[in-house]
Amino acid sequence: MAGAAAMKTLAGWAIAAVVATSPARADPPITEQPITEQPIARQREALAAGTISAERLTRLYLAAVAAKDRAGPALHSVIAVNPNALAMARAVDAARARHEAAGPLAGIVILVKDNIETADPIATTAGSLAMTGNITGRDSPAIARLRAAGAVILGKTNLSEWANVRSFHGLSGWSAAGGYVKNPYVLDRSPCGSSAGSAAAVAAGLASAAIGTETDGSITCPSSLIGLVGLKPTVGLVSRTYVVPISSSQDTPGPMARTVADAAALLSVIAGSDPADPATAQADARKTDYVAALAGASLKGKRLGIVKSLTGYSPGADALLAQAVAALKARGAEVIEIADYTAPAVIDADETLVLQTELKATMNAYLAGLPAAVKTRTLADVIAFDKGEPRESALFADDFFEQAQASAGLADPAYLKARAEGRRLAGPEGIDKLLADHRLDALIAPTEAPAWRIDTVDGDHFLGSATGLAAVAGYPHLTVPMGEARGLPVGLSFIGPAWSEAALLRLGYAYEQATHMRKRPRFIPSVDE
Repeated sequence: MAGAAAMKTLAGWAIAAVVATSPARADPPITEQPITEQPIARQREALAAGTISAERLTRLYLAAVAAKDRAGPALHSVIAVNPNALAMARAVDAARARHEAAGPLAGIVILVKDNIETADPIATTAGSLAMTGNITGRDSPAIARLRAAGAVILGKTNLSEWANVRSFHGLSGWSAAGGYVKNPYVLDRSPCGSSAGSAAAVAAGLASAAIGTETDGSITCPSSLIGLVGLKPTVGLVSRTYVVPISSSQDTPGPMARTVADAAALLSVIAGSDPADPATAQADARKTDYVAALAGASLKGKRLGIVKSLTGYSPGADALLAQAVAALKARGAEVIEIADYTAPAVIDADETLVLQTELKATMNAYLAGLPAAVKTRTLADVIAFDKGEPRESALFADDFFEQAQASAGLADPAYLKARAEGRRLAGPEGIDKLLADHRLDALIAPTEAPAWRIDTVDGDHFLGSATGLAAVAGYPHLTVPMGEARGLPVGLSFIGPAWSEAALLRLGYAYEQATHMRKRPRFIPSVDE
């Protein structure tokens, strides 16, 4: 959960893009980049042709983890390597040698956020020292789908502890179990949270792609700040079973990747219904082949709306938005400015009450079913553990946890009112109404401001964000790189109604292919030097 940032009024978003963008630098063409940084489709071609084996690809990624995550810039993005990874890769190679049909991700190497259970012999910690014994031997349904598709699960990624929900003044990317994730673009800048490790690892070339989770901003914010494509799906498209929970209303896993097509490939595999998660009842009927849906993607004739109240908080982001708008128009899109809408402030208050109430209920239920090695069986136990463990209290307080512990429960009339009101204002009377009133295909906005400097005293410095409405409504939100402000990536958001993932991916793909704004990270120590 990155948190719902305050939405500020427009302040000159059309500043010339040259003010914010860093000097142009040319990355080598994709065909000349290392195989570890090739798109999934090219990796699949190489694996199928036998020019590289799944074992060799996995070993290359393990070497990259050693060189960049453990040594070198020491990103701290991978919290644990899967001891079964090479065996999984060898099994893919053996199946291919037997000419068996290969799954859609056979040999593709995936990292998983460490709040999602896998059946491998590594703990699911959510970054907390209280959870180091949480080895359940079970796959979350999304991971089971990846495994069935032939993916190699390389390991678990670091995250903002407990998915950034412990405190109102948390530090994105830090966990007691994994340390602080660095932003591979500029190492003294925030990676955002909570899927910080997933974003940093994929951007740095430590895996083909990764799975993150989002409650509010936890996929889209780090993807924006670390130059990735990130998709928060409609709540209910991907199962949350065996995912350390925050909110039954807003939680969802989703893909984080270097290209839109890669994100589509992951979503095509992980989407689907799960009897254990009632929210996914419509998923099988709603999902599609998201890669196939990219065919013929075009911006021509598309109507895209900029909500001005979602701009104006960052000159760098606004300049990049002006550049993106010019590119969209040049490809035939019509871009409409929406000046008369500001999200009601009550949405933020409603969201806070909903998250705190659901956190207590879902966390207690999850913890109660864990192995005996996990001694914290309730949220109250976790709070007590944190108070008694110096490493847990070094950078995070527990004020959000404590307010959640004091919440009145799922039958509380105030909670039920907040949940219904927030969903209505963000969804039917927010995103849906804006789309209908202006006859739009999607809303667009800068996803976040450029990454702020790490501040271990006062925590994160969010200036503004496009994440809140889609998060509270439970609607999909796609972010795609739209350039850099002094070497710091910023994403362009595409936001639509429920179940519009295919349409958003088509828009994002058409924009990506027209602009190619993503650049590889350079691990710069600081832009201020």
